[in-house]
Amino acid sequence: MPTITTSDGVRLNYTDEGAGTPIVLIAGFCAPLESWELQRRPLLEAGYRVIGFDRRSHGASESPSYGQRLSRHGADVHEFLRALDLEDVVLIGGSMGASTIWAYYDLFGPGWLRAVVTIDQTPKMVNDATWSHGFYGLTRENVGTFFDNGVPGTGRGRQDRLAGLSRVTEALGRPPVFADPSTPERRALLQNHAEADWRDVIARMTVPSLFIAGRDSQLWPSTHALDLNESARVVTLDDCGHAANLDQPEAVNDAILEFLK
Repeated sequence: MPTITTSDGVRLNYTDEGAGTPIVLIAGFCAPLESWELQRRPLLEAGYRVIGFDRRSHGASESPSYGQRLSRHGADVHEFLRALDLEDVVLIGGSMGASTIWAYYDLFGPGWLRAVVTIDQTPKMVNDATWSHGFYGLTRENVGTFFDNGVPGTGRGRQDRLAGLSRVTEALGRPPVFADPSTPERRALLQNHAEADWRDVIARMTVPSLFIAGRDSQLWPSTHALDLNESARVVTLDDCGHAANLDQPEAVNDAILEFLK
């Protein structure tokens, strides 16, 4: 697979197929680019150039001890777009991949973007007096220790958090390899993710945006996809958990393709 090297010396893995408007797929915490397999072919068949991107410490990309914060991950996306000379780009991110897109937009704005699609990521993980759509049970009082043992179960939503993973395995001919969430670098990244608040960034976005939420998400209420930006479209999928692109891949694909029209 091809790679680029960031300005701080980290090798990042990607795939690049097709022609037409470029779509960059950015997976969530610990997920590799192969987790988008159920979206890859439909997007290619619809005439798009489909680019999978492994963030640092994810997939086949290098996992340094440094740069494990969303601002650096956002900068990596910027350097990736520049290295491939991409313009008029559609960024699609699931879970932490969505937060990576918001970090990118916060730093670099709309200049090279055509549209943004985010999949089941609350813009603010911590619940408080101003926000009740964060991670179930996560508050300002426990945010420092909440993820000490990884992402905890909540007892909410669908019981199988990766219900559609077998379909990806069948399509690939092998299971996708998810990263170990307990390593120091990924723990640091998860903590940074937990403490972020992207609501002001979303409110300032000027590119067309689609928010996809799973009504049965295991992590947070589907109402996180509020009307934070008047130009944004919101689609809430029934019988769908957090990993919407795995649980309801056809519905996700339909929503993305309809939006991009």
